[in-house]
Amino acid sequence: MKSFTNKEIAALEHLYKINLINSATGFKSANLVGSISNSGIENVSVFSSVVHFGSAPPLLGMVFRPTTVARNTYDNIKENQYYSLNHIHQDMMKEAHHTSAKYPFEVNEFDKTALEQEYKPDSKVPFVKGAPVQLLMKYANEYTIKENGTILLLGEIEKLYVQPQLIHNDGFIDLSKGNVVTINGLDGYVKTELIERLPYQRPKK
Repeated sequence: MKSFTNKEIAALEHLYKINLINSATGFKSANLVGSISNSGIENVSVFSSVVHFGSAPPLLGMVFRPTTVARNTYDNIKENQYYSLNHIHQDMMKEAHHTSAKYPFEVNEFDKTALEQEYKPDSKVPFVKGAPVQLLMKYANEYTIKENGTILLLGEIEKLYVQPQLIHNDGFIDLSKGNVVTINGLDGYVKTELIERLPYQRPKK
């Protein structure tokens, strides 16, 4: 096994370091966040930091880098409180990845990709058309991580849209059947395959 001490990691070349540490966490979720400003400018951006925080109420969190520079998605969410989460289908992978490019606030990222926006009834934020799983989210709270200035933003699921063929009888969503990709590191997109569902475990007697 190759090893890296904390001091050795700190001294690594920047790109090597961020690739190494971002990959060390394991596979991450791949989501497109859809949002819109109060002036009507749409935004779509790829995020790999969406995490489950509980089911009652249904809370999901995601991490934003420090707001010392413009963070269009964060600003939009703070303005109107709502946003969408859209799982990335394998066929939209390259277009989704391009949304990580830093465009000015006034540029609509949908116009810079082949991704299509769609609006649900009674929803004012854009969803990504063709995403196998889509969630309407409402801002709940945020917490600043003092160690590095990042922001953990919590949102509550207001509405969940799932392609019906992906849902098992017990409510399990089979993402592999929906060709949903996951992210390895910063730029590695991985196709997943469900191996087996294991039963609820109890202590051995």
